[in-house]
Amino acid sequence: MEPIEIIPAIDIRGGRCVRLYQGDFNKETVFADDPLEMALRWQSIGATRLHIVDLDGAATGDVGNLDVIQRLVSSVVVPIEVGGGIRTMETMQKYIGIGVDRVILGTSAVSRPEIVQEACRRFGQAVVVSIDAKGGFVATHGWQKTTELPVVSFALSMVDLGVRRFVYTDIGRDGTLTEPNFASLFELTDTTKFPVIASGGVSSVLHIKLLKKLGVEGVIIGRALYTGDINLAQALSAAQN
Repeated sequence: MEPIEIIPAIDIRGGRCVRLYQGDFNKETVFADDPLEMALRWQSIGATRLHIVDLDGAATGDVGNLDVIQRLVSSVVVPIEVGGGIRTMETMQKYIGIGVDRVILGTSAVSRPEIVQEACRRFGQAVVVSIDAKGGFVATHGWQKTTELPVVSFALSMVDLGVRRFVYTDIGRDGTLTEPNFASLFELTDTTKFPVIASGGVSSVLHIKLLKKLGVEGVIIGRALYTGDINLAQALSAAQN
């Protein structure tokens, strides 16, 4: 069985490291005034990649924390992927220009699929599409709006445009410390046949072992790392063994 990648999440709002409950901007917990402190901590324990979310960008559709993210990229040695408000080629170019390894498209993939096709042509494997799901349908605009697009058919339409990797988040479980949506994750990996990174609700090492059996490529862990429900060293060990 292939090891899966454990990817600590660092959500940035107003320059600080925070976590939201179910994507609700009114339910915020601040975990560190300096996101770099968290990035260096996760890297020192053994994380091989970091998942950065620009929450200000997700809400406004514009880059909100470029200076903070640039400092992260230049200070750590592990690759960094960034999502949140990436809706133009110019924004993608900015991030890739400062050394970001992957850019994650969410709202723009739904509203402007032509951008996805152009991005895949220009940036190849650096482009990842985030499928944020609510009740089986795709949500957009920082999870504030739900579309009528079923998750799997949307994913297949993205594959047709050149997308080769997805992040799947069940909004109802994000930040809740419940469990991932295993059924939806299996359906997505089984249907697309491309790498899927699981996110939302991961709150125990058992969840990591189950996700590994489902065949997901990686798992993004946020709140559970910050609350201590998951110990990163143990999670990394479970992912390998």
